[in-house]
Amino acid sequence: MISRCSPPVDPPAPPQTLVPQTPITPLPFPPNVPNLAFPPPSSLQALIPPPPPPPPPPVRGLAPPHVFGLEKSQLLKEALDKAGPVPKSRDDVKRLLKLHQDRFRNDLQWILFCADVPSLIQEGPQCGLVALWMAGTLLAPPSGIPLERLVEMAMERGYTAQGEMFSVADMGKLAQETLGCQVEQLHGGLGGPNRARVLWHLVSGHPLLIPYDEDFNHEPCHRKGHKAHWAVSTGVLLGVRAVPRLGYSEDPELPGLFHPVPTTPHQPPALPEEGSAGAVYLLSKQGKSWHYQLWDYDQVRDSNLQLTDFSPSRAADGRAYVVPAGGVRAGLCGQALLLRPRDSSH
Repeated sequence: MISRCSPPVDPPAPPQTLVPQTPITPLPFPPNVPNLAFPPPSSLQALIPPPPPPPPPPVRGLAPPHVFGLEKSQLLKEALDKAGPVPKSRDDVKRLLKLHQDRFRNDLQWILFCADVPSLIQEGPQCGLVALWMAGTLLAPPSGIPLERLVEMAMERGYTAQGEMFSVADMGKLAQETLGCQVEQLHGGLGGPNRARVLWHLVSGHPLLIPYDEDFNHEPCHRKGHKAHWAVSTGVLLGVRAVPRLGYSEDPELPGLFHPVPTTPHQPPALPEEGSAGAVYLLSKQGKSWHYQLWDYDQVRDSNLQLTDFSPSRAADGRAYVVPAGGVRAGLCGQALLLRPRDSSH
């Protein structure tokens, strides 16, 4: 009996006989036609470019020395640029004398000897080398030796690490080598027998390099060498009882002030006696101002004589400094340099 819900039953299929198949041989590729589907391994290497070679290692040379204070110096330069043009030297000296004329003794007449030098603002602790550069404009005219060359040679000779100069002896050797000038190193300070040598040197128009302690206004002070600084003096203001008749003319704007007449022989004045207070002033420049400064001779002498110690702040700042054996006392105290052209007879 067949249920209504059951599918119909198909009759059984007859048995199938398997027919053997002939193997199919793939057709060969035509000659001279590359098989693009499966290139040989050598073709794969030709299609993929090799990676570029690694860059050569950087050449490691000596890093340029760090110049301490460059940022501050740049700010100072920008401030000075905004302040207006640098005054001419003669105008600057006259401005200075008018500013300080109340300091000059009325019982004396005054003679100004001045050899003009350009100004240069230092970058970092280069005060000594900047002072030497300014002096060099008198010793190796017309423009002296580039400051960069002075710094380079000072570093090569081991006199400095970053521009500082704590040795008057090293400064003298550098001046002689670079400027080809005569160098006389003074010991024992600017007083005593050295006083007349310094004054006649300046009267003759030659530069004096002198280390001293610098106050906030750049004038000499007493800090035991903690503020050691360099200046170049190229002029002197002498207070005398009487001005020699030969070769001097009175200033039309400052009565009582006399100048030697250029290209005219003049009789040397009598030097003020040592101990005559307020009778001798040095006309100086240093690397933190464009302007001349007028310093009492005894003030400079006393500051130069107390340079004894290395600054604790410099000792702790982590920077390298070249300090001679014996320290600041041996290198700077009571010393100065008289520089003359090579062919000078006095």
